[in-house]
Amino acid sequence: MTLSAISVNSLSPILGAEILGADLTQPDDEAQFGIIHQALLEHGVVAIRNQHITPAHHIAFSRKFGELIVHVLDDFQLPGHPEILLISNKRVGDKAIGVADAGRHWHTDQSYEQAPAMGTLLHAQELPPEGGDTLFVNMYAVLEAMPASLRSRIEGRNAIFGYTGEYKKSQQNNPDRKDLTPAQIARLTGAVHPIIRTHPETGRKALYVNEGHTVSIADMDEGEAELLLKELFAFSTREEFIYRHKWLLHDLVFWDNRCTMHHATAYDRSYTRHLLRTTVKGDRPV
Repeated sequence: MTLSAISVNSLSPILGAEILGADLTQPDDEAQFGIIHQALLEHGVVAIRNQHITPAHHIAFSRKFGELIVHVLDDFQLPGHPEILLISNKRVGDKAIGVADAGRHWHTDQSYEQAPAMGTLLHAQELPPEGGDTLFVNMYAVLEAMPASLRSRIEGRNAIFGYTGEYKKSQQNNPDRKDLTPAQIARLTGAVHPIIRTHPETGRKALYVNEGHTVSIADMDEGEAELLLKELFAFSTREEFIYRHKWLLHDLVFWDNRCTMHHATAYDRSYTRHLLRTTVKGDRPV
């Protein structure tokens, strides 16, 4: 692999870039790793095109960025590869093999963990002819554009994050989401993180709340916290902060959870949508 073979092209003014010419069947290529890492820091989301990779390649490349998180929904792991969560509407008989409705709300992956996700890498193996796009928000830009009057109300404050409430809502529309086991619930202790976090690599500040997993605001009246969070959610999902990713077959899309949030859109379930996901553990937000 030569550096000249790899190009990085912006996909929108707000965030997102495509990377052409990379070969992730060579996960130990340090020059390639450096280009992708830098592109992620600059653009927040990168679509590494045309990756005909095995699950082993996917895992090996992901591990270059840190320890991998094994998702709590262990029923939907790729057999033999617990690091990979299946985002899929495929079935074997009557059994779903993956999470068909993953991410149908604005969220940041694993924000309910004490050490949330640094990044998520999602590989498209089968796609519907249309739909199933993923929307991404630049949370740096959200904070930078926020009115001073709103920002002053969140400076120095912490938010409370959890998983089980949103999971119960998802169960209402998806019978394949079984009740969480006692062992799964024991893992889901929730977390408290700063509403404004500092990215550990870029040093930039970003808003860090999301509709899916932010439950309340610490040391604030419940009603007041609910109103403030609704205001933050509405502001952060304005059109000018959003990039819509239209998937191409064999895209490996890698997003930085420390400065983005995302939302999966619907698609015609008569078509197959099958993607493999790894998640890299990050630092505790500060």
